[in-house]
Amino acid sequence: MIFTETELPGAFIIDLERMSDDRGFFARSWCEDEFAAHGILMPPLQANVSSNPRQGTLRGMHYQLPPHEETKLIRCTRGAIYDVIVDLREESPTYGKWIGVELTADSFRMLFVPGRFAHGFITLAPNTDVTYQVSAKYAPGAERGIRWNDPAIGINWPIQPEIISEKDQNHPNFTLLVPDSIKS
Repeated sequence: MIFTETELPGAFIIDLERMSDDRGFFARSWCEDEFAAHGILMPPLQANVSSNPRQGTLRGMHYQLPPHEETKLIRCTRGAIYDVIVDLREESPTYGKWIGVELTADSFRMLFVPGRFAHGFITLAPNTDVTYQVSAKYAPGAERGIRWNDPAIGINWPIQPEIISEKDQNHPNFTLLVPDSIKS
């Protein structure tokens, strides 16, 4: 695998190293040793799938409070998404900053999301599926979110959302978060 650290420390874009022949290709998409060599200690405890029939479906921006924070390995397995993460680590020099990465089924590219980051995506194609490998079991009482269009963050979504859940529409703005609520 090829690990490229983003401008948000600890977040990586991961591309496969393909071994190709007449049959197609073979590649490793998870290796505990390769991840550990990049400082990523993430034993997956849960795997999730998101299926999205319509283009313009926005999910996010979600995170879990400590001690239930989730690290995630995200891959689009059908269709395409614009995947966005926001650094919520107060001690980080990139606190409150975001990045967006296009993930497509054809690219096999993945995004590693550290704990204490908000995560969300918008589908760029109909019939889009996304898989998540997650480091922690879902804890409903620790679930939180920030508004997908908060001007304090200024995410530049590539298309206008057409479908957003009521819950995601009603997340608070980042500026309204109590800072201690996102500390570890």
